[in-house]
Amino acid sequence: MKNDKVILGIDPGTTIMGFGLIRTHGKQMEFMLLNELQLKKYNDHYLKLKLIFERTLEIIDNYKPDEIAIEAPFFGKNVQSMLKLGRAQGVAMAAGLSREIPITEYSPKKIKMAITGNGNASKEQVAKMLQNILTLNELPKNLDSTDGLAAAVCHFYNNGKLESGKTYSGWSDFIKINENRIKK
Repeated sequence: MKNDKVILGIDPGTTIMGFGLIRTHGKQMEFMLLNELQLKKYNDHYLKLKLIFERTLEIIDNYKPDEIAIEAPFFGKNVQSMLKLGRAQGVAMAAGLSREIPITEYSPKKIKMAITGNGNASKEQVAKMLQNILTLNELPKNLDSTDGLAAAVCHFYNNGKLESGKTYSGWSDFIKINENRIKK
């Protein structure tokens, strides 16, 4: 691992996609960006996926992240919501993989644990802790962007050491790790 790197964190969603960027220098991290892609006004699910893909590529091309950390879909009761969330995550991952950027998935509990020490922390608790860690002047109205930033900070804290995440460095790596998902 090189000493300085940029980490893009993504909280995928088809209503709001949150994202944040940090720059790391050895054991130090510096806040770069916190934002979100608003998708509420679009009714077409496929258009939303296209916009997620394009926005993720735009962020990658503008900020040149070395690694991407993405929140993995959680298992909820609503299968349709989970399917949509998985698609949103998939197109964001595809954008990163198309630029050959290593991607690591983290469960929501793992991200919350890394930031607050509590895997059941609320969005507000995660946001407040990030505000303290990164000395952010103010927090956004929607906390989806802080969730994206939290994924990046979680990745920094894990320093590439995975306990429960999955890492992909490109399409061939993704296919090798997920052979059981591919129909032959």
